[in-house]
Amino acid sequence: MKILQICPKVPFSPKDGGSLAMNILTEGLISQGNIVHVLAISTPQYFIKEETIEVDYRNKTNYQSVYIDTSVKAFPAFLNLFSSKSYNVIRFYSKEFEEALIQRLSSEQYDVIQLESIFVTPYLATIRKHSTAKVILRSHNVEFMIWERLTKNTESGFKRMYLNFLFKRLKKYELGLLNKYDAIATITELDAMIYKKEGCVLPMITIPFGIDVEKYKIDNSKIEKFSLFHLGAMDWRPNIDGITWFLKNSWMKIVAKHPSAKLYLAGRNMPDELYKLNVSGSESLSNVTIEGEITNAHRFINSKSIMIVPLQSGGGMRVKIIEGMALSKAIVSTTIGAEGIDCESKKNILIADSEQEFIDAIDKCLSDSEFSEMIGKNARRLVETKYDNQLISNKLSDFYKSLLN
Repeated sequence: MKILQICPKVPFSPKDGGSLAMNILTEGLISQGNIVHVLAISTPQYFIKEETIEVDYRNKTNYQSVYIDTSVKAFPAFLNLFSSKSYNVIRFYSKEFEEALIQRLSSEQYDVIQLESIFVTPYLATIRKHSTAKVILRSHNVEFMIWERLTKNTESGFKRMYLNFLFKRLKKYELGLLNKYDAIATITELDAMIYKKEGCVLPMITIPFGIDVEKYKIDNSKIEKFSLFHLGAMDWRPNIDGITWFLKNSWMKIVAKHPSAKLYLAGRNMPDELYKLNVSGSESLSNVTIEGEITNAHRFINSKSIMIVPLQSGGGMRVKIIEGMALSKAIVSTTIGAEGIDCESKKNILIADSEQEFIDAIDKCLSDSEFSEMIGKNARRLVETKYDNQLISNKLSDFYKSLLN
């Protein structure tokens, strides 16, 4: 099959969960004997010059990107209040990208066009006009659900009102397209259930995030005892809110029990307020190190003991949890953080939703190293049996073939 993968950000080299999820599927589909071309939107947050991307990747994917300034701007956001369009989505439309897409569709004949999230769906009508390919939405999240949760977790009156406005617009847009694709590939079963509940009658398949397990080498030779860490893109609001909640409610009580415990915060686009708090001597950030963006995620994860994922909002599947599991880490996550992962609390992960549950779970891991190691080993086994990319890519490839037949 010949597949065109349309991405809302540059997927290579992968630096966050979204780009990892896109790139690993590109590799998997190619390994199944498919031809996969990649057309991506290059954004201010994920800007990479084409000439700096590996030649091998560019050649095998016929890679092309078009720059769009997707940054939020006050005046366009204000004008959007008087339109019926979702501001979350229309920021990803440009005439230049549309023209590049038309040129690609005119010169190549594809069997499948895979839309990576609803942020590239403004080009759906253009695709239908210029191609007879099957159009598949690969839904990374039910996007409106993320914004609904953000709204509920926001106390500020005006901010809450505006987020509620964005949520309702996004929900109307997302659900309005539900039956306009040829099929949907969700990352979690929960997302598939939501779409069906909202009236989707299309063929659907659940394709979770997978990894090349062989590339995840466990190395405990330099592990730091009593070390906790969070790794995630810090320009994603749920990550910021989750870490802020954890620092405010749980961290100092953990330090009171375990004075040697240290917390490392890593991820791109770390907000200035966290850096400022870290150097100000604030009590809430005692024993905390702000790492910012790191160059080698595997080495960083291997060097720490316990991963925390204190998400209070969000949706989809947390790629970093799968990576942490693959490297045999004990992980403490909220129910929301672990959504979409076929895990079991106290077997291969620890689920904690309240302040005290986080304190108790981390206390157990820090106090009982054998228990922590058992959780990590079981987590690795889970990834090996259910999240191997070859199995997942083969399943998706067969699904596409069935649609074509």
